[in-house]
Amino acid sequence: MPSALITGITGQDGLYLAELLLAKGYDVYGLVRGQNNPKRALVEETVPGVRLLTGDLGDMSSLLRALEIAQPDELYNLGAISFVAYSWENARVTSEVTGMGVLNLLEAVRLFARGEPSRIRVYQASSSEMFGKVQEVPQRESTLLWPRSPYGVAKVFAHYMTINYRESYGMHASSGILFNHESPRRGPEFVTRKISIAVARIALGLQEEVVLGNLEAKRDWGYAGDYVDAMWRMLQQPEADDYVVATGQTHSIRDLLDLAFRAVDIDDWTPYVRLDPAFMRPAEVDMLVGDPSKARAVLGWKPEVDFQGLVTLMVEHDLEEQRRLAGR
Repeated sequence: MPSALITGITGQDGLYLAELLLAKGYDVYGLVRGQNNPKRALVEETVPGVRLLTGDLGDMSSLLRALEIAQPDELYNLGAISFVAYSWENARVTSEVTGMGVLNLLEAVRLFARGEPSRIRVYQASSSEMFGKVQEVPQRESTLLWPRSPYGVAKVFAHYMTINYRESYGMHASSGILFNHESPRRGPEFVTRKISIAVARIALGLQEEVVLGNLEAKRDWGYAGDYVDAMWRMLQQPEADDYVVATGQTHSIRDLLDLAFRAVDIDDWTPYVRLDPAFMRPAEVDMLVGDPSKARAVLGWKPEVDFQGLVTLMVEHDLEEQRRLAGR
């Protein structure tokens, strides 16, 4: 059976991707940072068929050991410090992990491949945050990158390094420029999950308000479970390339609030939302919307879950979870 190694397996994408690959008959390995990683138990419970290895994107020797054990046909690099707000507070750590960590991984693959650079097919998780101060709408693979956060800058470095290794060494290395993708597995620090949890708690009488920043910011939101399928499809292509993965539709935080509160039968959410400048970004990304036509034409990929379905899915999940936590 084919073998795959996933870095960043503790995140939402890693879990969905592991489920997908296991269902396809892969032998799946996951790289977990730290011996006592608090999310290790989550992975073991959610995808028990995955074999976990300890490693760190900042430690080349641990990456080489992981490659030696897993002997992967496919390597999916989802590991990163991915919370944009955190990247301003810890710009150097974000750069080292999200940027230099990718260089370490690419170099480890090159050395491990021993003269067969395309033997291991590599997926790099690029990001729509690379577009930042957008130069055209919608954004496509050829759009000029203009990142507006340390996270975005680190992702640009990783993106171009992936292209460089593909062109310089003949590696089968593809980048998925994924626009915002969410799910009930999204961390509570992200605005979508912050809202879905808060709405559930407000509906249950466990919370009075949710505090947010810029309600006018617009994003192209899709379902993470759909997007990991695009990752897999990229590595099945005879030639490596870069692809925008998006819905092609944009929605504001206000739109998100409308649907989330409507899912709990609240039509006017204004009494429950408070604005705080502390949640505003130093440099905002105002309009991100992707053009997924290349992914649709070449990969045969299209999203299955629409925006309303995604928001409803998240709120319903959090209603059930908050009832359980509250003992109701």
